[in-house]
Amino acid sequence: MRAKTVLPAVAMTAVSMVLTLAVVVMWLGTAVPWPVALVVGLGIDGGWLATLAYERRLAAQGDHNRAVTAIGWSFGVLAAGVLVAHALTAEESAGAWLAVAWLPIAAKALWLVHAMWERTALTPVALDAIRGIQQEARDEAAVARARLRAEAATEETRLTAVTEAGARVARVQAKTAQTLAGAWSTLETARAGEETGRALTSVTARVTPGVTPRWELPVWGPSEPLAARSLESAPALTDEALDVIVDEIRTSETPALSYREMAARFRAAGHSASEVRLRAAWKRVAA
Repeated sequence: MRAKTVLPAVAMTAVSMVLTLAVVVMWLGTAVPWPVALVVGLGIDGGWLATLAYERRLAAQGDHNRAVTAIGWSFGVLAAGVLVAHALTAEESAGAWLAVAWLPIAAKALWLVHAMWERTALTPVALDAIRGIQQEARDEAAVARARLRAEAATEETRLTAVTEAGARVARVQAKTAQTLAGAWSTLETARAGEETGRALTSVTARVTPGVTPRWELPVWGPSEPLAARSLESAPALTDEALDVIVDEIRTSETPALSYREMAARFRAAGHSASEVRLRAAWKRVAA
């Protein structure tokens, strides 16, 4: 992994140093003897390389010196300035020389990127630990999403069952009311009829001269509405009582029972609680 940042920086440094030396020798070689131009080029490259080596030594020790960094960038700017000046004064291929004038600055930038990579690099052990933590977090999130979806499906099923039971009760009440209304109408018709009324009177009470008892309809008062039926036949347990029962069943054996075994024994014992409340009680006592 280290080679991915250090190799480009080394290659760019070598190219920029060779290019700077060649430009200085060609440019100044026409005005001064070529050994002098060679010394000037080597001085620029040598200063650039010396400050870079000292910066790398400080970085290896975990230290940093702003003065050395400033000197290194000054040599880089000087080399880039020489290349730009040569490109502007060149009679031929001025654009090509100007296009490569940024190489010294680019080499310094690559070494800066490599230094930043070294300061943030982690060991393989740390990277494995980070990946394990991330995977564990993803697993927990997936389990939490699945649990929420299951609880939502359970609640939806419960509400559907309650709604259907209520609808059945309403249909039975409507049918019963319709039947009673028809019977009442029949009785009222029989009572209102003159001949039918006398016949019913004669069979319901002994005929006494001068007294004709009136046959009365049975009283049909208002009916009491049916109480809403709950899915739990037994009275709802409080959270504290539910926690006590769940904990007693769970710890009745060693090792402690799983949630499914506890829920089965809870139902078999005659207790009643919704799946959501039972699971919440299990989480509280098992925490």
